[in-house]
Amino acid sequence: MENLSMEAIMGYVETYGVPLLKAILIYIVGAWVIKKIIKAVRKMFAKGTYDESLQKFLVNLISWALRIFLIITVISTLGVETTSLAAVIAAAGLAVGLALQGSLSNFAGGVLIMIFKPYKIGDLIEAQGVLGSVKEIEIFTTKLITPQNKLAIVPNGALANGNIINYTAEGKMRVDTVVGVDYGSNIKKTKEVLLEMLKANPKVLDDPAPSVNVEELADSSVNLAVRPYCKPEDYWDVYFATIEGTKEALDKAGIEIPYPHEVQINK
Repeated sequence: MENLSMEAIMGYVETYGVPLLKAILIYIVGAWVIKKIIKAVRKMFAKGTYDESLQKFLVNLISWALRIFLIITVISTLGVETTSLAAVIAAAGLAVGLALQGSLSNFAGGVLIMIFKPYKIGDLIEAQGVLGSVKEIEIFTTKLITPQNKLAIVPNGALANGNIINYTAEGKMRVDTVVGVDYGSNIKKTKEVLLEMLKANPKVLDDPAPSVNVEELADSSVNLAVRPYCKPEDYWDVYFATIEGTKEALDKAGIEIPYPHEVQINK
């Protein structure tokens, strides 16, 4: 009986113990190799000109892919049929995919944004009805800071499939304002006064040059389009300075901005 017991024990060791030790060894060595690979990938990305968000995404993707491969290898070493395991994983993946269609769409959108780079961190963009500076590009969403200093979180799926206006990409922005002057005003003098005001602002760019042109002959005023150019980060400073400077410059030159007048009736 003793011999049988020892034989049984040795049989169990041979059947289960050796594969278990192999699996543990494979896991330890595999984890060490994965760590070295990820470290090498990070160094490779650091030397290149890859976007920071793209670097993080790719490193995470490679890390998870290698870990999943390692786990499947360990399970296979233990004698589990990998074909059956793959079928179970595929079925589970399909179920999760159907339940998380929106999230997967946002994930795919994040991948497309990182690959094609329609914008980067710090850019001023307008998309999905939101205007703001890009604070962070995540896998599922993009975070924007609006001019009111509010945090807007926009799904990447909608961004990747919608229109995006990037105000920063060209490095210059045009500020559009309109001012109406009295029909009796000298248009040539008015344009000169406004151009001088624009050129005096150090944040207004010389190239492209600012312009002042007659836009419309309205019912009670001649409307002029006042259009300076500036850097994207100076947009609001130039916008408000142009509005205020226009009023001050026209007042100083004696050029009237029409406004409703009360009519007094003598009784």
